[in-house]
Amino acid sequence: MKQPKKACFFSHQECEYFPCHVTDRPEDFNCLFCYCPLYPLGEDCGGNYSYNAQGVKSCSQCIFPHERSNYSAILSRLPESAKIARKKD
Repeated sequence: MKQPKKACFFSHQECEYFPCHVTDRPEDFNCLFCYCPLYPLGEDCGGNYSYNAQGVKSCSQCIFPHERSNYSAILSRLPESAKIARKKD
């Protein structure tokens, strides 16, 4: 059996905010993407987001980047976020 990569999961259980989202599986809560790299994708991020009254995206109900099994899915979408962050001439 292939060993899982250790860099794919990090759980910072000593953090004063852990877990920062409601979960029934804190042992599988991945803190690696503490700030979601898919946030800039707006409505296309694929997570469980909403918009508040001021039109600001809220991810308070989303645990997609914190689920252990979504590491590869997050990495596969990074080029989209990088494209948004590129300098426009």
